[in-house]
Amino acid sequence: MQSKFTVQVDSFKKTNKILNAWSGEDYKALLTLMDFDDDVDAMDAAERREMCMMSLSDLKPEEAAVVVLTHLFPKLSRGKVEQMSRDMLNESSWEEYPDCLYHERFFNAYGLLREAFNGKFAKPTGAEMTLTVTAAHVEEMAIFDVSMHSAIVRLLASGQGNDALINRLYEDQIKGKHFPESKGIVWQLKQIADNGVSRQFSLVSSFFWLENFEQMDAFEAVSHADAED
Repeated sequence: MQSKFTVQVDSFKKTNKILNAWSGEDYKALLTLMDFDDDVDAMDAAERREMCMMSLSDLKPEEAAVVVLTHLFPKLSRGKVEQMSRDMLNESSWEEYPDCLYHERFFNAYGLLREAFNGKFAKPTGAEMTLTVTAAHVEEMAIFDVSMHSAIVRLLASGQGNDALINRLYEDQIKGKHFPESKGIVWQLKQIADNGVSRQFSLVSSFFWLENFEQMDAFEAVSHADAED
């Protein structure tokens, strides 16, 4: 059953970096993949990052991309990673790769590699957004307790109209009972306030999916939760 909501766009801004996307352990893993000889464990996080960026920049761009993608996609074959690394040089993989569940990791890869190679790689474009979602009855807000990601993505899809790309690509999931791809569309999602019939959420996604909201103050939309197994 669809619930109706009024959505206020509290803030919207473009970003090319996700806060804390790369940790000291990530830099350690990348240095290990590059056969770095020094004692990585003895370095603090800042030193690891500096040495990692220097080591990446010593490689050819496609070789550095292989290192980064090998770390981010450990279950993929070497051949697949090499193909993906070549595609990165000419494509915006954080929005074009067929499997959207890969997009956030591609976004982070582009950010790191672009810094290492002074803009050789495309500049990733994401969006940070906060929303206040209001319903007529508090019971309708329960969909966000059942499956917050799916319910929010359906809400965003509804707010863009039937001709929006998200509605054309994911029509079955949006109308259906399960939406596993929702976490590949909205990468990071937090509920930051609950006032009964209204809740506020913050989210990070690709600008590719959210650009229609950049000039929007509010909209009406419908949504529903995934079916509980």
